Amino acid sequence: MTAPAPIVWFVVPEGFDDPDRVSGGNVYDRRVGAELSGLGWDVRTVAAGIPVVTATTNPFERIPDGALVLVDGLVAVEAPAALEGAAGRLRVVVLVHMAAGAFADADPLRIEGERRTLPLAGRVIVASEWLRDELEDRGLSTPERLVVATPGSDEAAPAAGTPTGGSILCVGVVAPHKGQDTLIDALAALGPDPSWTCTFAGSVEADHGFAARVAACADQAGLSARITWAGVLNALELDDAYSRADVLIAPSRTESYGIAVGDALRRGIPVIASRVGGIAESAHPEDAAILVPPQDPRALGEALRQWIEDPALRARMSAAARRAAPIRKRWSDTARTIDFTLRGMP
Repeated sequence: MTAPAPIVWFVVPEGFDDPDRVSGGNVYDRRVGAELSGLGWDVRTVAAGIPVVTATTNPFERIPDGALVLVDGLVAVEAPAALEGAAGRLRVVVLVHMAAGAFADADPLRIEGERRTLPLAGRVIVASEWLRDELEDRGLSTPERLVVATPGSDEAAPAAGTPTGGSILCVGVVAPHKGQDTLIDALAALGPDPSWTCTFAGSVEADHGFAARVAACADQAGLSARITWAGVLNALELDDAYSRADVLIAPSRTESYGIAVGDALRRGIPVIASRVGGIAESAHPEDAAILVPPQDPRALGEALRQWIEDPALRARMSAAARRAAPIRKRWSDTARTIDFTLRGMP
């Protein structure tokens, strides 16, 4: 008789699978859930409204006693009372995509939610070594409970790019922590050089005020004709955007890892990014990336100028990215780390 599949209850933010609500955390949850199913798990998804405090139901109330529960960190920090009430009867693993305290304008309630909930978890799975160190340094978990499962990337054909190297791509929700304003300032510093275009792929709905200010700054700098605000792209559209890109720019103010960085490098696309958070872990090999200080448009602009004006540099970085692409970590590797962790839970 075949043994029944092990069960894991996966508590995720409501709408995590909505194609119009793309985020690194949602991508991670979707991919890991699918991969765990492929590894033999019976994955039972529970969607929690965000913020949980305004939701009409407790996301843990229908999960049976003794069950193994994988909880998205956003749900955990939004629902500390609910998780505190359930932790005594459930085997809890929390999956943390980003530390709330890493944001300059961090919500005190989310920081308090981290403080209350992460110590309850038997294991805390994090998206990078930087994030592991961040949580350990803040006393939110202990080394033996912290597990690093960095995001993977899918196999993809090498990007065709352009002969001039001027096709720039920036992927991510248009919001302060992603630093698109820094990139606009850097592009403005390039002056009248007509050789580049830049596509911003990501939602402009998360912070309307910031998105409007960034677009206005681009317009005032005379850049609008060379900038495309593409909004949220579906999988095929995003793949097409990558295929036409010469370089990915990740000007983030904070970043736990950088899924877009990994996706670009998997396609042989070099990266110019902020040296912040876990980006240095995703931006490898080192000779396929240029890392600059965060919130420094002058440094970012100089890196862009060097990229555009030096074809030999572009060739070296592109070759390095293409050589390393086949050996980059896959989502199946990410899921195997989580699978091992879940099976080891007492």
